[in-house]
Amino acid sequence: MTRSTEIVRVLAEELARLPPGTRVASEAEVGQRFGVGRAAARAALAELERRMLVSRIQGQGTFTRRRVDYLVAPGRAPSWSRTLRAVGAEPRAVVLACDEVPLPDDVAAALETAPGTAGFRLVRRSFIDGMPAAWGVEWLAAALVPELPAALRHEESLDTILRQSARAVPERAWTRASMESAPDDASAGLGCRPGDPAWLIASLARDGVGGRPLLSTERWVRADAVRVVLELGEA
Repeated sequence: MTRSTEIVRVLAEELARLPPGTRVASEAEVGQRFGVGRAAARAALAELERRMLVSRIQGQGTFTRRRVDYLVAPGRAPSWSRTLRAVGAEPRAVVLACDEVPLPDDVAAALETAPGTAGFRLVRRSFIDGMPAAWGVEWLAAALVPELPAALRHEESLDTILRQSARAVPERAWTRASMESAPDDASAGLGCRPGDPAWLIASLARDGVGGRPLLSTERWVRADAVRVVLELGEA
């Protein structure tokens, strides 16, 4: 066993006992503790990051991380916050923008409305257990929830807002998930480096009662924060 491998083993065992969001020792601190050079310490921390045991947040440092399952399955409400709370995580969302704009042609087609229809473009940054986890853009027709900007000041969950204000029962119409390189705007929201691998989850929610499309979403998610779990059919 090499010295670097031994350092990784020791640190991995110690980090597993710490709560998520605990700051990890710096390269200099690791080097001093184990009596190795900066290169060996850097390699050990990089290996912990590769194993998704720690997360490097740009401009803040490196922290312990507990990955959580994000389950996509038939019959599950398409609610980011509800899905995460079901597995014991604590989600939080920050609204970066909520602008009323004409719906782009592709979004209008997905929502089965005329191009240029007034809509809301909602941009949010999401946290899990206090750490950056997702960044995304959501679209919906303005007529569906005209008071959306005000509603978001009192309720984070768009699923809840749609149920209460639009009297809708959101369900998944379809979902696509792929691993991609995070673009600049998404990486800033995720706290990662541009080009880092991240989940890209695109989805459309519809009303489970009337069938009308409700919400088009494109969300980038840190791979070291979430395991996307797909369940197809019945076990």
